[in-house]
Amino acid sequence: MERKQFLYKLKLIERLTDEKNWTEKENEIVSQHFGYLQEMLNGKKLILAGKTKGLDESTFGIVIFESDSDEEALSIMNGDPAVKEGVMTAELFPYQVALMGDLRS
Repeated sequence: MERKQFLYKLKLIERLTDEKNWTEKENEIVSQHFGYLQEMLNGKKLILAGKTKGLDESTFGIVIFESDSDEEALSIMNGDPAVKEGVMTAELFPYQVALMGDLRS
């Protein structure tokens, strides 16, 4: 079975678009979120993850990954600590990488 590709778009909840509203709890959740993405990378599911620069209402992140099914993809997105703990909202999209360069050389 060929694995499918997906993208989930992450947005901070509105309160957290102002840096002074961050507490140690949110910082810890975002640290867990980063660890979750690292686990996906080590498990060869993650293709790419990142965020736009800045911290305001237009800021967003994306996670592009592979999954065996739509249900698993939804479970992966909902299992992200930032989503599960309500620090970020997420929206899932079927996705297809068309071109990808290797800029690490």
